[in-house]
Amino acid sequence: MSALSGDVCTMVRRCLLTFKPFRIFILGIGFFSLCFLMTSLGGQFSARRPGDSPFTVRAEVLGGQESRGVLRKISDMLEVIMKKMDTLSKLENATDSHRLDELSSALDRIQPVGLVERIQAIAQNMSDIAVRVEQILQRSMANNRVKEGAYGQCEIPKDPRYPDCSSKMDWMRARWTSDPCYGFYGVDGSDCSFLIYLSEVEWFCPPLAWRNQTATPTLKPPPKKQAFFQSDVGSLLEKVGAGKESLSFMKRRIRRMAAQWASAARRLDDKLRNHWRDQKRILVHVGFLTEESGDVFSPKVLKGGPLGEMVQWADILTVLHTLGHNLKISVSVKQLHGFLGVPPGRGSCPLTGPLPFDLIYTDYHGLQQMKQHMGLSLKRCHIRVIDTFGTEPAYNHEEYATLHGYRTNWGYWNLHGQQYMTMFPHTPDNSFMGFVADELNETERLQIQKNKVNNMAVVYGKEASMWKGKEKILHILNQYMEIHGTVYYETQRPPEVPAFIKNHGLLPQRELQQLLRKAKLFIGFGFPYEGPAPLEAIANGCIFLQPRFNPAHSSLNHDFFRGKPTSRKVHKFKHPYAEQYIGRPHVITIDFNNTEEFDATIRQIMEIDVEPFLPYEYTCEGMLERVHAYIQNQDFCSPEAPFPPLNSSRTWPAVQPGPFTLLPNSSVLTWAFNTSSVKSWPPLSALQLLASQEGHSCVKTCQSAGLICEPALFRFINIKEAFSALNLQCEGLESEKNHLFPAFAAKHAECLLQQDPLLFSCAGSSDTFRRLCPCRDYRVGQVALCKNCL
Repeated sequence: MSALSGDVCTMVRRCLLTFKPFRIFILGIGFFSLCFLMTSLGGQFSARRPGDSPFTVRAEVLGGQESRGVLRKISDMLEVIMKKMDTLSKLENATDSHRLDELSSALDRIQPVGLVERIQAIAQNMSDIAVRVEQILQRSMANNRVKEGAYGQCEIPKDPRYPDCSSKMDWMRARWTSDPCYGFYGVDGSDCSFLIYLSEVEWFCPPLAWRNQTATPTLKPPPKKQAFFQSDVGSLLEKVGAGKESLSFMKRRIRRMAAQWASAARRLDDKLRNHWRDQKRILVHVGFLTEESGDVFSPKVLKGGPLGEMVQWADILTVLHTLGHNLKISVSVKQLHGFLGVPPGRGSCPLTGPLPFDLIYTDYHGLQQMKQHMGLSLKRCHIRVIDTFGTEPAYNHEEYATLHGYRTNWGYWNLHGQQYMTMFPHTPDNSFMGFVADELNETERLQIQKNKVNNMAVVYGKEASMWKGKEKILHILNQYMEIHGTVYYETQRPPEVPAFIKNHGLLPQRELQQLLRKAKLFIGFGFPYEGPAPLEAIANGCIFLQPRFNPAHSSLNHDFFRGKPTSRKVHKFKHPYAEQYIGRPHVITIDFNNTEEFDATIRQIMEIDVEPFLPYEYTCEGMLERVHAYIQNQDFCSPEAPFPPLNSSRTWPAVQPGPFTLLPNSSVLTWAFNTSSVKSWPPLSALQLLASQEGHSCVKTCQSAGLICEPALFRFINIKEAFSALNLQCEGLESEKNHLFPAFAAKHAECLLQQDPLLFSCAGSSDTFRRLCPCRDYRVGQVALCKNCL
C-alpha cells in the first residue's frame, strides 16, 4: 500500500512540472493534499505489518481491498490528468499558436474547471476517508484478537509454576494505562499484549509457544578489571557537578583533602603489595540532595545548618574514586534515570537489561526514589545505604517490625543489616562507613602544641537555639577562659548568646581549624548528636567536654530519635564513640546541670596538656583500608550455603562432640576444625562463642571480653551443638523468628534457634534469655575489621 501511495505522489509531481506558473497554484493544492493522504494511508498500513515489533499483535488488515479501491480510483484520475498535461506541454512549445489555442480549448472542454473542483472535493473528503480506513483497521484488529483467542493463543495459561499469572492479567486489564512504560514495552490493551508483557518482561506468566522465541541468551558479566589507586581528583570534581551550595561545599572539601588522600593511597598500596583488586562499577545517588526529596540541606550550608552528612558524602565519593573504581554520581532523579536506563514513565516497569552497576551507594531518600522509579529491577543486594544513626534488624525486617511494634518511618527494607553503613561504629549490626578528619604531620603537631592558648575555649553551637538555658555554665567558664563561638545570625546578635562570647559567625573549614588549633577546650552542648566536629577538635589538640544525659536519650523519650529505626540509647553522653574509643584525657563527660562539678572540671582541664589525637579508622588510610575490605569481600547477592550443609549427617568426629573447642587458658569457645573450606567473611577462624547474661545484649557481652559482636558469623552458632558447648542443657529445641535468637531460656531449659537470617542481631536484650553471641577480635584502631580480615 505504501508503494501505491508513492506512485500516486510521483504522478502528481510530474503534473506539476508540466504546467506553467499560472497552473501551479491549482495543482499544488491537489498535490500536497493527495500526498498527505497517500502517506497517511500508507503509513497506517505499513505500521501494522506483522513482525515490525516483538510487542505488536500479529494481524493482516481485513477490508484491505476496499481501501485499495479508493486509492486506485485516485491514481487513475491522476493518470488521465498527466496525459492531458503532457499533450499541453508539447503544444505550448510549438510555433503554431492557432493550433495550440484549439487544443487548449479542447482540453478545457474535457476538463476545464472540473479539475479544480475534483481536487477540492478530494481535499474535503480526505478526513472522511482517513476515519473510514481507521475504522477498518480497528475492526480488523478486533477480529484478529477473536481469531487468536479462538485458537487459544491469548487465553491465560494454567501453569502451577506461575500462580500469579491470572491475578496479574486482571491487574493489567484494569491498570495498564496507569503508567506510560507499559506502552513502551508494547502493551496496547489486548490480552495478547498483556501476556507477552507478563511472560517476557516481568515473568509472571509462562513463555508463549506461539511467540517462537529462542532461548534467552545467557548474559555474560563484563570482564573483570583491576582497580588502581588514583590521586588526581579533577575527574571526580567534574562528576560532582555544580549549581548547589551543598555541592560547592563538598567540592571544596575534596580539593582541600586531596593531598592527604593521595599520600594515604600510596601507603595502603604498599601495605597491600599490589594485590589484585576488582574494579567495581559504582553508582552513588545522593538522595537527600535531590529536588524531589526537598533538598533542605543546600539552603542551610551558609546559615549554620548541619554539615556532617555532606562531610561524610564528600569523603565517600573521594574514597571510592581514590580506590580506583568506575564511579557515576547522581544528585537528581533525572540523572538516576539516565544512569540506570529506566523506561519512560512512573517507574512501574522493570529494567529488562542487566543492572549496569555492581554497587549502588545511596541513602533512605534515594532508596525510596529507586523503589518508585526502578520497580522490580531494584535488586536490593547491590544497595549500600548511608545511614547516620543505624538500622537494627528488628526494624529492618518489614513483617517482623509490623507485628512486634518496631515499624517506624524508616527501616523495613528487608536488607542485610550490614548493607546499612553508619557514621560511627555504634552498632556492629551495620557496617561502619565513617568519614575522615585532618591528619597532622609532625611539624604541624609541634606547632599546635607550641601555639596553644591555655585559657581559650570554643563552644560548638552554630544555631542560637543551642545556647538557650546554658547561661550558668557559660558564666562559670568565662571566669577561667576566653570563650569563642561560631553562631550564625543574619541581622542582630541573638539574645541567647551572652555579650562576653567572641562570636566569629559561621567559619569556613580552614578558618575553623585555625581556631581549634589555638583553643585548649572544645565544648559540645549536646546537639547535634554524634557529629564530626568533636573528632576534628580532638585531632587539633583540644580537650572535648561533653554533657552526660540522665536519663539516656532514645526514641522513647526524645523527639530527635523518635521514628528512627533503632532502640539504641545515647546512654550518658552526646558522643558515645568519643567516650568509648577515645576517653580521658581527650574526652571528659560530666553533668552540665551540676555547676560545682562543672567548675571543678574546668579547673582540672586548665592543668592538663594533651597532644593531638586521631583514631586510625578516621584517617584517610584507615577509611581507604576499611572500604576496600568491604568492596572486595562483602557479597549480599550470592546466597549463603546453609549451615550445617544439607547433606551433612550432623555428626562430628568422635574426638570432638561438637564443632567448638575452648581456647587455651580461656572460657571462650572457638571453631575446632579446618575453617578454610567454609566460605565466610569475616573468616570462620575469627569466631569466638560466648553466652550473655540475662538482660545483656551481644554487643555488651562481646565488648566486656574485649571483642566485637559479628553478625555475619551468627549462622555458624545457630545450631544445637552451640548450646551444649556452652553447657546449656536443652530440654526442648524450637526455631522461631525473633531478633534475640539464638538464645537459651533458663526457666524452661529451652534452646531457641533463629528461623530467619535477616533477624540475626547483636542488639537487643531480655531478662528472659541468655543470648548466644558470635564475637571476634579486631585490628588496633580499626574495629570494623578482624585481624585476618584484610
